[in-house]
Formats: sequence, C-alpha cells, structure tokens
Amino acid sequence: MTGKLVTIDVKSEIGKLEAVLLHTPGAEVENMTPRNAQRALYSDILNLSIAQKEYEQVSGVINMFAKTYQIKDLLVKLLDNHTEREALIGKICVSEGVTDYFEDLMDMSSKNLAQVLIEGLPAKINTLSAFLKDDYYALPPLYNYYFTRDASVTIGNRILICKMASSVRMRESLINEAIFRKKRVFDCELINSHDFQPGNNDIYMEGGDILIAREDILLVGNGPRTSSQGIDMLINRLCRTGCKERMHIVVQQLPETPESFIHLDMAFTLLDTHTAMVFEPLILGENQYQTVHITIDNGKVSKIKSVSNIPSILKKLGMEVEPVVCGGSADEWNQEREQWHSGANFFALEPGKVISYARNVHTLNELNKNGFDIFTAWDVINGKSDVKKSKQCVITIDGSELPRGGGGPRCMTMPLRRAPVKW
Repeated sequence: MTGKLVTIDVKSEIGKLEAVLLHTPGAEVENMTPRNAQRALYSDILNLSIAQKEYEQVSGVINMFAKTYQIKDLLVKLLDNHTEREALIGKICVSEGVTDYFEDLMDMSSKNLAQVLIEGLPAKINTLSAFLKDDYYALPPLYNYYFTRDASVTIGNRILICKMASSVRMRESLINEAIFRKKRVFDCELINSHDFQPGNNDIYMEGGDILIAREDILLVGNGPRTSSQGIDMLINRLCRTGCKERMHIVVQQLPETPESFIHLDMAFTLLDTHTAMVFEPLILGENQYQTVHITIDNGKVSKIKSVSNIPSILKKLGMEVEPVVCGGSADEWNQEREQWHSGANFFALEPGKVISYARNVHTLNELNKNGFDIFTAWDVINGKSDVKKSKQCVITIDGSELPRGGGGPRCMTMPLRRAPVKW
C-alpha cells in the first residue's frame, strides 16, 4: 500500500488475495422479466432473496481473506464530487441517448443517483411516443454488474477498461473507468479500450476471457465476448505501455454456442501453482478450436503459431499444470452438465484454496481425489472448519440462483491486489 491509496498489483490468478472489487446483487436483479431476460444476457430470471443469501457466502468467505471494495460505495463517493459527477452523467446520457434526463440525474443525492445508475431509471411517460415504446426504463438496470470480472481487468499495476460485447453493459465500463481514473482510492495506470479506434464495433473484450497465468503469460479467450480484433488491441496496448521483456499471449478459441462458453474462465481456471480445472472436450480433446501462442519481444510481436492446447504450451514455458477434469473424467454427460453451471469456474483465494459452487458434485469429487479438502462456506464463516490447516481445499457456496445469471465465483470478483507467488 502507498499512503492511503491502494496500490494495484495482480501478476497471477492464484497469489494470496489482498484486495478485490465486488458488487452485491440488489434490486436490479429483480427488475427483470422473462420478456427481457435474453436482452439482459441472462438465461433465466433470479429470485433476489435467495441470490443474496448465496452471495452472502461468497462475500463472507472473501472478507476473511482480503479487503473488499463495493462498487456502490465507491460510486457514491465519486458522485460527491460535482466535476466527476457531471462528467460521468454526461457520458452515460450521451451513450444511452437520454440527454433530456441529465438535469434530473444531476439534482439527485449521491446515494439516490448511485442507486438509479445501478438499479435503473424508469422512463417519463409524458408523450405518446414514450407511451408506445416497449422500454419501461430510460436507464435499464445493470443486471450483470455482480459479475465484476468483465467490465475491467487488473493486469500488473494497470487497469484495463473493457469495451464489452453488448451495449447493455456499457454503463458498467463507464462507471469503472470513472472510479479508477482519479487516484482517490486506487493507485494504478489506466488502459481504456474505448479510446482505441472509437466506433470500431469489431473490437470488444471482457475480463472473463483474460487470465494471468504468470507475470509473463496471459491466457485469453477468443469467442462470443472477446474478438480477435479486441485481442489485437490488448496486445497493442500492452506493447505500448511497458512490455519491455518477453511476454507470452496464449489465445484459446471458444465455441459460439452454447452460452456457457461465453468466456475462457468457464472452461479453464487455475487452482494452484501446478493444478488447473479444465473442461476436457474443449481444452484437451481434439476439436476445431485453435490454441495460438503469440510471443512478444521488446514491445513487438515476434512469433505467432498454433500449439496443441493450453497445458502443453504452459509446460513448454516452464509452468506445468496437472489438469483436473470438470464433471469428472468418467462421464462426458456429467462434464457437460456441470460445465453449464460454471463447474470449471473457480476463484483462488490463495494458492490451492479456491471457491466453487456446491452443486457440481462430480467436479468436487474429482478434486477430492486429487487431494483437495471440501468445506462449506458457512462452516468456514462460522469457524467450524479451519482452512488454515488445509494445504489444498475448495470452499463451496450454495448455487441455485446465482448460476442462472451465467457465471461462477471467478466471474463475481475483480482482484485488485494479490501477493507474489513462490513458483
């Protein structure tokens, strides 16, 4: 830490978590109907009270390991500053075509404004045109905001503001950019993907597709939410902002369907220095989806080539990982079912200690066979289970509602600071 500022620093997926950005799901989740669920990027609607009880387990466990920052709290503080409030509201109103609401938003208290920006602003129905519109909201709720992984990514001491695949999530990026731009809480460099070729709709990326395997190795998914042009932009920005030594970008192509493959972290996550969770048919099996190794030397791309798969190229780069199979290695049916409900999506609290959904029992059994103890979140929170005594463990959270939003524990977290890993 530097003074009162939090120094941003993430150089791995598994280093001991020290600071993380979260958003507790609120009324925005219930401000959705089956009619607009697909437009909101959901596969189903959620029961808020149950989702919040499940999320309480996520935040409760993480709070035992690291300092947590809630987006809504940071947003309220930001809005207390008139200049920053004016700049943010101006950008939001222009991007969403609601400039006639600017003064109304500016007149709100910081707390009410933060609530409206996240939970939604009902439209004024004072004209026939407004009445005939199908949109209830002038500013739609940010249904996906509890998936804090996607709008921005920590890479070393830099924050990448993502230009996401769907315009319904644009406001998340704008809010995060405003929070990180001014060094009021966090000390970091900012890379804003929106500044690179504005208007080029082929450039998009999301944080669920970006994994920091090691300080010099990035794993990036290329699929429905991250385009090849978006990856080219990321490489360009990294080269221009201080990539002085050799760096490796490993790109994994992803299926466009089903929707459970929206991000790489739905098929591959790191659990420990030498262990990874994989969806075997995509990551290890023979298929049409390429794995591409890009080498950067002294700020320039020096080599691009196809490789067998992620584990094989990691081994060549001196980072051998033992794959644990999502759904278990015995039954492809179980693999598909559990991958659908984020069975490969794990979040590391420190090397070998991870969070997962309890519902994916075949995946948990496979981990247990590989030496991982299994604890429930409530037992850990209530002191009935001591994870400090365990070398490797999975802390399980109930997951009947949260997975309906389309993501797992890694999706719900944006690490801001991790301790270095002893490789």
